[in-house]
Amino acid sequence: MAAFAEPHFSAWTQTVVSNVTVVDKVPPEMLHMVDAHWYQFPPMNPLWHSILGFAIFVLGVVSIIGNGCVIYIFTNTKALRTPSNLLVVNLAFSDFLMMFTMAPPMVINCWHETWVFGPFACELYAMLGSLFGCASIWTMTMIAFDRYNVIVKGLAGKPMTNNGALLRILGIWAFSLLWTLAPLFGWNRYVPEGNMTACGTDYLSQDFTSRSYILIYSGFVYYLPLFSIIYSYIYIIQAVSAHEKNMREQAKKMNVASLRSQEAQNTSTEMKLAKVALVTISLWFMAWTPYLVINYTGIFKAAPISPLATIWGSLFAKANAVYNPIVYGISHPKYRAALYQKFPSLSCQDNSDDGQSVASAATGVSEEKPAA
Repeated sequence: MAAFAEPHFSAWTQTVVSNVTVVDKVPPEMLHMVDAHWYQFPPMNPLWHSILGFAIFVLGVVSIIGNGCVIYIFTNTKALRTPSNLLVVNLAFSDFLMMFTMAPPMVINCWHETWVFGPFACELYAMLGSLFGCASIWTMTMIAFDRYNVIVKGLAGKPMTNNGALLRILGIWAFSLLWTLAPLFGWNRYVPEGNMTACGTDYLSQDFTSRSYILIYSGFVYYLPLFSIIYSYIYIIQAVSAHEKNMREQAKKMNVASLRSQEAQNTSTEMKLAKVALVTISLWFMAWTPYLVINYTGIFKAAPISPLATIWGSLFAKANAVYNPIVYGISHPKYRAALYQKFPSLSCQDNSDDGQSVASAATGVSEEKPAA
C-alpha cells in the first residue's frame, strides 16, 4: 500500500508545482498586460529579486548623488557655464531623472517580487525609462557633433552659442517625447517585463504594429546615433593625428624637440576630451545593447527568453545613468577643482590642472569666440 501511495503523492506534488508560475503574484488588474509567454515559467528564486533590488538601490544612490553633483557644479561654477557644457548638464539631468524615477519603484517591486503599482504606473514607468534613455543618447550624440565641429573644422566651424545649445536640448526632448508617447496611443504598448518587477516595450507580440515600432525605434534611437558618433570620431581622430604628424615633422626640420604652441596644446587637450566623450558613449551602448538584444530576440523569436534574462537588460540599462558622473569626475580638471572647493570630502582632485574643460566642446578655441 505504501509503495502504491508514494508515486501517487509525487505525481500530485509535481502537478501543484508545475501550476505555480512567475505570474502568480501579479495583481489581477495587471494580468491583461502580461504576455502568455511568461505563464510557462516557474517563479524566480527570491534571491534574484534580492540581488536585483540591492543592485538597483546602490546604482540609484550613486547616480542621484553623482549626477546631482555634476548639475550643481556645472551650473554654479562660472568657468564651466559655457554653451557646450549645457549639453553636459542636460545629460546629467536626464541620467538623474532616470534613476530618480526608476530606482525607488523597482526596489519596492523587488521586495514584493512583482509589480505592485498598477497598470497606469507600469506604462508611466516604462515611458519615462525610454524617454530618459533616448534623451541621454541623443545628448551624447550632440556632444560628439560639437567635438567634430571644434576639432575637425577648427576656426572654420561655427561656434556653439547659448541659444544654439538650448535649441538642441529642446529638440532632443521633443524628439524623445514623440517616440516614447507613441506606445501610449497604440503603436506598440508598455507591459510588465519577464521578471515582473519592471515594465518596458512589448517585444513578444507578433503583430505588425508592435514589431514595426521596435524596429523603427531602434533605428532612430540606437543605430542612427551609433553611426553618427562613429562618423564623428573617425574624422576627429584623423584630424588630430594629421595635426600631430605635421607638428613632429616641423620640429624635426627645425631640429627642436617640440613645436608645442598654445594651439597645439589645445588640440592635444581636445583629443583627450574626445577620448573621454568616446568612453562615455561606448559605455552607453554597452548598457543598452543587452536590452536591444532582448527586444530583437522577442520580435524575431530567435531564442526563448526567460524571466531571469530580462533582469540583465534592466540592470545594464539603468547602470548607464551611473557611468557619466564618474567619467566626468575623474577626467575633468575644472570640475575636480570646483568639487574640491564646494565638497572637499567628495573631491577627486589631483595636483595637475591643465585648466581645460573636458566636457566643453569649445575648450581653448570657442572660448575665444563670442557666444550669444
